[in-house]
Amino acid sequence: MILVPIKNTAFAKQRLASILDQPARTELAQAMLTDVLTSIHSWKNRPKVGIVTSDPYALKLAAECQFEVILDSENPGETGAIEMATRVCVERGEDSTLVIPADIPLIEPWELEEIYKHAPVEGTVLVPAGDGRGTNAVLRRPADLFPLQFGNDSFKPHRVAAQAIGKPCVILNLPGIAVDVDNPPDLRQLLSLPGKTRAQLLARNWNISEQAFAANPETT
Repeated sequence: MILVPIKNTAFAKQRLASILDQPARTELAQAMLTDVLTSIHSWKNRPKVGIVTSDPYALKLAAECQFEVILDSENPGETGAIEMATRVCVERGEDSTLVIPADIPLIEPWELEEIYKHAPVEGTVLVPAGDGRGTNAVLRRPADLFPLQFGNDSFKPHRVAAQAIGKPCVILNLPGIAVDVDNPPDLRQLLSLPGKTRAQLLARNWNISEQAFAANPETT
């Protein structure tokens, strides 16, 4: 099952506060989520999809895509939400879980296909963020093979945990999935890359100056 955890978009993307006000950050988060769910929906061979959320906008999109909602009423953060959703998958007998974040607007259906194509019978597939620090996709088979712990530097701990189990751990570098948007340099990168996703078109309309990006470098 593909799991997409979504926090409250009304307070999303606080690390962009130096260049975007909250309404703009919310609009960007919702555009990126739409890009992600649209891409998943367009994949003809997709497995079941569960949207892990209580966010009203995400609930609306899930209904439009006819994706299941795994209600995240406590909103404990991405790690807690996936822990809860994983338990649901195990109780149902799902054979695997693929966790995809909601802020990778350049994701393509062929990349999802690649993840499943390379998935071991038992083991893990990890897709790192472009900076090599974060984890932008993780497939576990069985569904609860090891606990996930998301954050800015989650890739190395995930790789260590996956390899410690003694099952195959496949590392894939996928260009669309690699691009997430958390801080001003990430947004600048999204604007510089080719494409016409909803998130890119929205951000280009804002005409954010190079001076604004230069004044807000984020290195951590």
